Formats: sequence, structure tokens, C-alpha cells
Amino acid sequence: MKQAMAEVEEMLTEEMDDLLQRVGYGHFACSLDNQPYIVPINYAYHLSNIYFYTTEGQKTEMIQDNPLVCLQVEEVVDNGSWSSVIVTGEAERIVNMKEREEMIKVILRTNPTLTPAISIRWIENWIRENVEAVYRIRPKTITGRSSVNVKTQAAFARSSNPENPKVH
Repeated sequence: MKQAMAEVEEMLTEEMDDLLQRVGYGHFACSLDNQPYIVPINYAYHLSNIYFYTTEGQKTEMIQDNPLVCLQVEEVVDNGSWSSVIVTGEAERIVNMKEREEMIKVILRTNPTLTPAISIRWIENWIRENVEAVYRIRPKTITGRSSVNVKTQAAFARSSNPENPKVH
């Protein structure tokens, strides 16, 4: 009987950079008062930093009080074929208007589907603009693991004990 088994191996730096560059979507974790919070985000990997766009809310409040964050990015083909990268670092809000606008362009190049979210305005008897924020994560660590399919072949011997044929 042939089976495929997945072994896990460390990814090379180039493989991690490639995954971060290609995927553009991951799970962002932050924490405040020992309470973790994780949300899916779109991001851009640019010049060895992670950039993401959001609107003010729970995430921005937590980052303001505790800038230590984590981003997990994965690419899954099936149970035996996947890659995952984890980036830890500090998030800093980009307040310089010129840099902020440039990073929004970088984010939109990575994920053009964010265009409506970036330009949205809420209407409820009045017009209220979202307070937008752009962040940079300067990585402290980047680690990655991926699966490697290994073909195995198993052979089962017949028992020589006629009283208990399942004992080998």
C-alpha cells in the first residue's frame, strides 16, 4: 500500500520572501492586557517591511498601547502541501502624509480589490469619513515551514500464529 506522508522542513529566506511577496493576505495578531486579538488582513511586503491599511477601531487602539504584533501567512494546496510564514515585529502608524500615500499605492498594487475599501464613505443621514490608518511592521523575526510530500510504501506480513492472525 502506497501512502503520501508530509514531512515539515524549515523554509529558506528566499522562499519566505517569495511567499510574503506573492500571497498578500494573512492573519494579524495583536494583544492588549494579556488578551490576544487576531483578524484577517491584506498587506503588502515592500522593502523587507509589511504594510497594511485599516480604519480606526479595536486593532488601532490595541496597537497604540502595545505595538508588538504578529502576522501569519500561509499557502495551502492540500493537507500534504502547504507553506506558512510567521513575522513578528513592531507596528508603527505612518503619519507622514507623503509616505502614507505612497504606501497606499504599494498596498493597492499588491491587492487592487482594496480600492473600494480605501475610498468608501459611510452614509447615514450624514456623511462620515472613516478615519484611515496605514501601518508598517518592521520584522524582528521571520520564520517559515513547509511540507514536503514523501512517498512511502508499507507491506504487512501475515501472522505465523493461527490462533491470533492479527499478531505479527
